Amino acid sequence: MINTHDILETINMIREENLDIRTITMGISLWDCVSEDANRLCDKIYDKLTKRAEHLVKTGEDIEAMYGIPIVNKRVSVTPISLVGGAASPEGYLKIAHTLQRAADALGINFIGGFSALVQKGMTVGAQNLISILPEALAQTRNVCSSVNVASTKAGINMDAIAMMGSAIKRAAYLTKDENSIACAKLVVFANVPEDNPFMAGAFCGVGEPEAAINVGVSGPGVVASAIRRAGDCNLSELADVIKKTAFKITRVGQLVANEAAKRLDTPFGIVDLSLAPTPAVGDSVAYILEGMGLESCGAHGTTAALAMLNDAVKKGGVMASSHVGGLSGAFIPVSEDAGMIAAVERGALTLEKLEAMTAVCSVGLDMIAVPGDTTEDVINGIIADEISIGVVNTKTTAVRLIPAYGKKAGESVEFGGLLGTAPIMEINNYSPAKFIRRGGRIPAPIHSLKN
Repeated sequence: MINTHDILETINMIREENLDIRTITMGISLWDCVSEDANRLCDKIYDKLTKRAEHLVKTGEDIEAMYGIPIVNKRVSVTPISLVGGAASPEGYLKIAHTLQRAADALGINFIGGFSALVQKGMTVGAQNLISILPEALAQTRNVCSSVNVASTKAGINMDAIAMMGSAIKRAAYLTKDENSIACAKLVVFANVPEDNPFMAGAFCGVGEPEAAINVGVSGPGVVASAIRRAGDCNLSELADVIKKTAFKITRVGQLVANEAAKRLDTPFGIVDLSLAPTPAVGDSVAYILEGMGLESCGAHGTTAALAMLNDAVKKGGVMASSHVGGLSGAFIPVSEDAGMIAAVERGALTLEKLEAMTAVCSVGLDMIAVPGDTTEDVINGIIADEISIGVVNTKTTAVRLIPAYGKKAGESVEFGGLLGTAPIMEINNYSPAKFIRRGGRIPAPIHSLKN
């Protein structure tokens, strides 16, 4: 039986509270494209992507029109390219990146993810070659996104890989210096990377995934913020219940869209990722949720506790709404994409150190953080190592998407536009970790990794 109240409530979420389906992402396996000839490999990749995802954008538009639910992005993720490319030369990997861009253009999608490598325990020749050409690949393409998993709770932390990533990030920033170092916004460094994440820049089609799958990312910070306002002066247990019920409703919308997309595209449904992914739009902010819970400003003492409660309640509500919640699912805290976070940084309430503490209880990590362009590789490596260690020790996903904005200093900002927003340049601690980083090797896995 149709519940009129539920329909009207959903319409209000969309019109007044910025509820949207952030992305429909089709994961596509490229294992059957493998070839020792780089040109043949590229041809097979292009042919498979353009055939398998041919109707993705049109299907998203049709569902959007049918239900009146905004679907902001249509994306594709692929098998980590370092696995498919094998021992291809750096130039061969660059050719693959251009092939992915060609496919993205043909399909009309927003992003394609999976120019990636999994190096938590060591590097193959293919992974080394891909990472060596990463800056050029990201600078020369518009829609190609990359992720590198440098650590896991089982394997420990590959410090040699982290050192390579610091160098790659700096070079990517330089190569796109005339575009506010935008290439760095398409590159994320992970610990415990999920294999079914629909969100960029970290999306790829994991080795345990099917031939293809439909993964949907839902976003509703504005909906949660409105529910908290309506809850009034209740205690925290009651507030957690309000958030859970709201997350349930949001996830149900995602489940509806995911099932419809999977049916129309004749592709298995993978997961719904319920992540409170903010945008620069007014009211669509995780920081405003935290302030609505009673903080004078995001970044105040108590912020980490409030975020922990929010993240937990969101996950509990989402799991009740769908049997296949996956990806990252929780609260994102990207600085440039969240109007409240930007304001908190600008007023001096939110620092990089506080953000790092917050990542211990949220769903991602240091995301879309702009730092001065003259930040050294070693300091970047230290920031990555600190954040990655939080994920490894706490058996959770953490990530770093850092942008050393070329020619910019602390207190200035860089404008990316669209969902990427405006990033304030954050002041950082420049004392050097160089000697520690250059020891190299692996930081061993924590003792609690031995659970088998």
